[in-house]
Amino acid sequence: MLNIFTPRRPAQALAARTPVACALTAMALLSGCSMIPPYERPEAPVAAQWPAAAATASAPAAADLPWQDFVGDARLQELVALALQNNRDLRVAVASIEQARAQYQIRQADQVPTINAAATGNRQPAANGSGGISSTYTAGLAMASWEIDFFGRVASLKEAALAQFLATQEARGAVQTSLIASVVSTWLSLQTNEELLALTQRTLATRDDSLRLNRLRFDQGVTSALDLRQAESLTAAARSTLAQQQRLRALDVNALTLLVGQPLPERLLPSPQGDDRAAALRDVPEGMPSDLLERRPDIRQAEQLLIAANANIGAARAAFFPRISLTASAGTASNALSGLFKSGSWGWTLAPQAVLPIFDAGRNQAGLDSARAGRDLAVAQYEKAIQSAFREVADALAGRATLGEQVLAQQAQATAEADRFRLADLRYRNGVASYLDVLDAQRALFATQQALAQSQLAQRQNQVALYKARGRRLARSGR
Repeated sequence: MLNIFTPRRPAQALAARTPVACALTAMALLSGCSMIPPYERPEAPVAAQWPAAAATASAPAAADLPWQDFVGDARLQELVALALQNNRDLRVAVASIEQARAQYQIRQADQVPTINAAATGNRQPAANGSGGISSTYTAGLAMASWEIDFFGRVASLKEAALAQFLATQEARGAVQTSLIASVVSTWLSLQTNEELLALTQRTLATRDDSLRLNRLRFDQGVTSALDLRQAESLTAAARSTLAQQQRLRALDVNALTLLVGQPLPERLLPSPQGDDRAAALRDVPEGMPSDLLERRPDIRQAEQLLIAANANIGAARAAFFPRISLTASAGTASNALSGLFKSGSWGWTLAPQAVLPIFDAGRNQAGLDSARAGRDLAVAQYEKAIQSAFREVADALAGRATLGEQVLAQQAQATAEADRFRLADLRYRNGVASYLDVLDAQRALFATQQALAQSQLAQRQNQVALYKARGRRLARSGR
């Protein structure tokens, strides 16, 4: 270790500092040898095409579809905008980005020497045994132990921090896409529950009328107790369904309130008449499986974490080599405080240090093994993210290929059941059929109408699932 502090005149001090500056510059230029393994993106462990059951006859070309274009209903657009402003999960994601950004800046600052202003004073008994007190005062600029990154350890840690910062940005995109899909899906569920609630109320009113009529006919001895009891049973079932629908509507409102992050304006809720059933959700292009690697924020997040894990291997490798650090200072020193800044008191110190690990009980090797295992883990998580995304898109495409036919078939069934109920009621009023036929037709019509509403909801929510599953590139602003 070299530790020199020589008082010099100002001109001599300037001449002495020039070699020091040159040495520091040369060391900085020589540093930066990277031991990070070359990064290669793993092969996507999925097929090149979507499953045949999920493919459509004419696949639209892949394109970015902003959520403002995907959602056509003005009220729903406003709710989504409120959620993007107030949702707490999104705020957590934004705070995580800022935290990761600060960590990256810390790692980046490690590559540059830290210069501090320093002043010290030391008084102790004189070494010559005279009983006097010796004093030393210094003031100037000091550079703490700065690691000269010959083997890229600090640079590897900086690259890992950068990848983790980028991963948090992608995580924010994943949270935002999920939030938009959740708001739209919950709003559609609330819309359907409003329709089912109105349907149940109409059905209950019809069954109340039928029950009053049956009681009157029973009191007059025209109908049997069996018909009366069945009418009472159907009315009670409708009341039970009404309570269930009221509960489901309240749960949807609560879920939507949590997503939006504030009380819901009443004007933004769907109407119970069902006149806004078509929320103008645009069809989502399916694209190709390879598009997912660039479009899905969660896949890009997993890849950035893989890059970070790969960079950690470089830092672990560099730990086997000497770690060279430098401590230096330049300023003034004097035995008397009054002479601290007088001519001839200027000087400098330079103290390089090299530490080579010889015996560490396997710590460095364990660190390298851990870094390699971390990369293997990141590879598996990256591949799992791709496979999960592939399945989500394939499921949504399968739903798009079949739900339309299911809705059409149930619409035809509902039309037939409505006509059947009308005919059964007409026959009963004319004394041709029994009241059991009317009750059976009424029960079948109600069940079919409920199933149709649920299928229509599933079809619209499937569009939302495909929008979420395909993902899209988000600008850095997240809009």
